[in-house]
Amino acid sequence: MTLSTNKLILSLCATLLVAACSHNGESAKKIDTPTAPVAKKIPYKMTVHQDTRIDNYYWMRDDTRTNVEILAHLEAENNYTKARLVRTEGLQAELFKEIKGRIEKDDNSVPIKQGNFFYSYQMHGDSEHPIYIRATDFNGSNSQVLLDINELAKKHDYYQIHGLKVSPNEKLLAYGEDTISRRIYDIRFKDLKTGELLSDTLAGTSGRIEWGNDNKTVYYIKKDPQTLLGYQIYRHVLGTKQIDDQLVYEETDKTYYISMSKEKDGSNIYIWHSSTEAKDVSLIDANNNKSAATAFIPREKNIEYAIAKLNDWYYIKTNWQATNFRLMKVHASKLGNKKHWQNVIAANDNIKLDDFELFNDHLVYQQRENGLTTVTVQQLSTGKKQQLSFNDSAFKLYFYGNNELDNTALRLYYSSFTTPSTNYDIDLNTLAKTQLKQTKILGGFDSNNYASERIAITARDGKKIPVSLVYRKDKFKKDGTNPLYQYGYGSYGNTIDPSFSNSRLSLLDRGFVYAVAHVRGSQMLGRPWYENGKKLDKMNTFTDFIDVTHALLAQGYGDKNNVFAAGGSAGGLLIGAVINMAPELYNSVAAAVPFVDVVTTMLDESIPLTTNEFDEWGNPKEKVFYDYMLAYSPYDQVIAQDYPNILVTTGLHDSQVQYFEPMKWVAKLREFKTDDNVLLFKTDMESGHGGASGRFKRINKTSLQYAFFIDLIVK
Repeated sequence: MTLSTNKLILSLCATLLVAACSHNGESAKKIDTPTAPVAKKIPYKMTVHQDTRIDNYYWMRDDTRTNVEILAHLEAENNYTKARLVRTEGLQAELFKEIKGRIEKDDNSVPIKQGNFFYSYQMHGDSEHPIYIRATDFNGSNSQVLLDINELAKKHDYYQIHGLKVSPNEKLLAYGEDTISRRIYDIRFKDLKTGELLSDTLAGTSGRIEWGNDNKTVYYIKKDPQTLLGYQIYRHVLGTKQIDDQLVYEETDKTYYISMSKEKDGSNIYIWHSSTEAKDVSLIDANNNKSAATAFIPREKNIEYAIAKLNDWYYIKTNWQATNFRLMKVHASKLGNKKHWQNVIAANDNIKLDDFELFNDHLVYQQRENGLTTVTVQQLSTGKKQQLSFNDSAFKLYFYGNNELDNTALRLYYSSFTTPSTNYDIDLNTLAKTQLKQTKILGGFDSNNYASERIAITARDGKKIPVSLVYRKDKFKKDGTNPLYQYGYGSYGNTIDPSFSNSRLSLLDRGFVYAVAHVRGSQMLGRPWYENGKKLDKMNTFTDFIDVTHALLAQGYGDKNNVFAAGGSAGGLLIGAVINMAPELYNSVAAAVPFVDVVTTMLDESIPLTTNEFDEWGNPKEKVFYDYMLAYSPYDQVIAQDYPNILVTTGLHDSQVQYFEPMKWVAKLREFKTDDNVLLFKTDMESGHGGASGRFKRINKTSLQYAFFIDLIVK
């Protein structure tokens, strides 16, 4: 920060009587009643579809993040937040100590086999970052340190590693490095025998590479520095200059993301093309360093599919003539046309196919029925099917680390509201479970002290909204006396399954009931549940959340004076819309990196990720979408009314939701709100969308939010 910036911050602090900036006795007397920063207004006219909006805070946008006045205002907001929360500092420290105290400082991940080695990471003591290692067996024999992130992070305020990939001959390691938190990575290469870095550095990438089978050719995704879209795939040969890399594929449709992976048998590199309403795949021959990218089938509107290969057959998960997806297959000799696809698992309007995994003689698939997950193991040679069973009725489960076709066991992750993160190997023939690890929760945790429920709430249009609840048994009375913490997201089809949280225990142990509202916009009840919560049906997401709050209070799950709500990113949009529509329901809300300036952002294709979102929210260049989006956009719908207590958090370098959206929103709320409730805005000047790097640093943000809520409980 420049000297002039510091001077301006001090000037603002003096003018605004921000107590955290005070150093003399006279100012110190005002520490209990600091004055909130007031942003200047510069009218900015925007006319679309013959409708004119005036944005008084448009000036807050600075893509370079160097504007002295903007940085000073953010610092003033941070100081104001610190001053207003000074009385909670003891509680924040207590919460931080509690949460950190439940974490086992010395911890290892479960090793994953890839080739001749088992890969894992270790955490030690108070270190913030992992140490990545590999060993010659599951028990850690002949272990070798691949990367010590703590050493690499020492010189940086923010440091994140992404996409570790070892070459096919297991001699080289590639990894992406981000020191700004904009999710633009430089890829580096390490010789695992000598420990030295190669001279090659690939700048401006997505952070992941895929290796060609010659151990010297790599494929990577180049990002647009303005929109942050990964849109080009280049082929790089080690030892050559990046400027000489060959363009293999370019995505010209800006509504698509691209990513890459490699098939289990190593034969192909897949390019995944993903938009909101269509997904397809191209193949690169990993054995041919001159190979072009070939489409699996020609791209089609509204058709989604994903593939995996077993011998000469490609298995295809697709929504083609299957709203909730089905599994098909096609022989490698008949690629390029859907007419050759054969059914493996038929379409079912009531059951959604979520995922599948292939092994030499087994197909494993995960489905969702009435919001609940099932896993089936099918022996391919006999057709015999068996279904896995678990103790919890509602849980989070996903497959991972199944890198080889000849595995005899399925690796999966399992968790529930009352069951800490657990890793299993499941014998593919007997279904016998081997628990490899369950995260230890220190401090006397006993899962029997907690209970979870799954209930259904009737929305105003008659739809049944699933709600997952958890509470501490000896603290809960279903009489409307418990504080209620309600969480929601409801966008992009992202489904929030019940999973364990160490930090959440600090709320439950203080008597909170924690609820996740599985509102429309997720896929909790299948693909139609998502379709009914986006574009011109987006309002259902917000009204569902409000209806859940009403019902939980009516059923005695919470105290009407102590309802707290939280969401982040698109979940921050949810919170922003809800407090415009029903502010009286909530004591306090927290919105993290909130997407709140919907119309302005979606009209500007230079803003990162805008073009990819048209099929999620609609394109406001079309009047029907403009009018609908304007009707719920939190920033545009701020009016003169009482609002709850509000905590807004963001990161200056956010790559997903730019810092100026919440900054503008807070300024407008300050201008219009008619209450004396607290409105606080905190910007992490070093981080982006995911928050601070480091396992313990992240706890500070959670402790801040929890202390904000707990301090405001009405006794």
